[in-house]
Amino acid sequence: MAGIERKLYQLIIARLDGERLSSRAYREETFGLVRKGIGGFVVFGGVRDELREFVGGIQSMAEVPLFIASDIEQGVGQQVSGTTGFPPQMAVAAAIDRENPGDVELLRRFLQAVADEAAGTGINMPLIPVLDVNQDPDNPIICTRAFSDSPEAVAWFGSEYVRTLEGAGLISCAKHFPGHGDSSTDSHVSLPVIDKPLEELMSTDVLPFEAAVRAGVSSIMVGHLGVTAVDPRPATLSEKIITGLLRTELSFDGLILTDALCMDALCGIPDVAAGCVEAGVDLLLHPADPDSAVRELAAALEAGRIEPGRVDAALERIQRFKARLTEMDEHEVDYDEHAALSSLLAEKSITLVKGHPVEGSPFVPLLGNERKTRVVIAGEVELFEESHWRRLSDDDVRGAGNEALDTVVVAVFGSIAAWKGHSGIDETEKGRIREIVRRAKRSVVVSFGSPYVLRHFWDADILIAAYGASGQAQRAVVDCLRGEADLRGRLPVDIV
Repeated sequence: MAGIERKLYQLIIARLDGERLSSRAYREETFGLVRKGIGGFVVFGGVRDELREFVGGIQSMAEVPLFIASDIEQGVGQQVSGTTGFPPQMAVAAAIDRENPGDVELLRRFLQAVADEAAGTGINMPLIPVLDVNQDPDNPIICTRAFSDSPEAVAWFGSEYVRTLEGAGLISCAKHFPGHGDSSTDSHVSLPVIDKPLEELMSTDVLPFEAAVRAGVSSIMVGHLGVTAVDPRPATLSEKIITGLLRTELSFDGLILTDALCMDALCGIPDVAAGCVEAGVDLLLHPADPDSAVRELAAALEAGRIEPGRVDAALERIQRFKARLTEMDEHEVDYDEHAALSSLLAEKSITLVKGHPVEGSPFVPLLGNERKTRVVIAGEVELFEESHWRRLSDDDVRGAGNEALDTVVVAVFGSIAAWKGHSGIDETEKGRIREIVRRAKRSVVVSFGSPYVLRHFWDADILIAAYGASGQAQRAVVDCLRGEADLRGRLPVDIV
């Protein structure tokens, strides 16, 4: 059975904590998985040079090249310090006009920058793009991770991501099949149920994945989703969805991997690893215990639950794609240039959702008038970076002040994070902001996160979407408020 178990380890992508690489015990634990034949690792955190050196070391000791995956939806800087963070996908869609050749070229430069930094850090399997069509304003886990609520827009942007990443020799990954955008449930917490007719599912949620297959995507991640029109079982355990819909109907012959198996959507379901492979999955991502997952697969094989041919087919695909990893391009990385690219994308993404045109301009600078400007912060206030806001006022920038006299900017901060359970703000905070808007002579509400938050404050004079809370986004908004930059973004979703 030892030989079979070694093959089964190839089906596993285990977690790699970059922040723990200084621990000798943790390094030895990782080396042990490599010696057992682990298929790869998914990277969370770490420092650029230390991670690159460590990944190079484990690649050299592995008999078969390792998949080194990572969720780098906002660039490698989302996970690895010393690299570049970029705006989220929805901000990218807001910044890029698909009909403008200059914007399309900017998009490709940005994607090449992400590819170069991934390759330079040892990441060969970026878990991007997100191809969910965000149709639920209260979606707690997709939201700004999606490009748009338009299937066609998601398909276009996703195909651009796929072509650039694949052209750089990387293994791109479209996720979360068959679509996690029409749900108000976080699959890290519990199982979302997508309840819509099959025709609508295909024309909306599945359409971007079809486009990604045509564009040459190497891998597709299946989400932990209940899709009632196809199968009430979670998609990761559904042969109808994986083998029937994805393999047969979409003619996809690349790698199929699960979303992280440690998520609570599958809580209480026995033998999840075996069930996923039985349904047609090739790679099991982030099981809580890789060794236990392999033992479970071995037992299922011995009991006849999993056909040996199913494992052989998965191994054949894995070997086929691993043979390509030696073709991964590595270029000299200009991090200063990439930081400038990121700033430009952030600036271009800032979107005027509501405003009053004055003297031919869609916006009025807040300074240069007799009224004081006050900034009130709401939501996840720890994301507020005061240094960017001091240019708005000649005294204390924070605090409500006397809103009856002041121009008030309400900066609403939020993040899209696993296990958080929501993407907006609570009712108490909404009421507080509405009262501030009511009392202010002029009010501006800026969402540094979900643009859907703005729909609750339509009485404000000006509404601005920034899509994320990075320092670059905050600086760009202040530039716009001072009249030093134009609001050039286009809202990728309907928030009314």
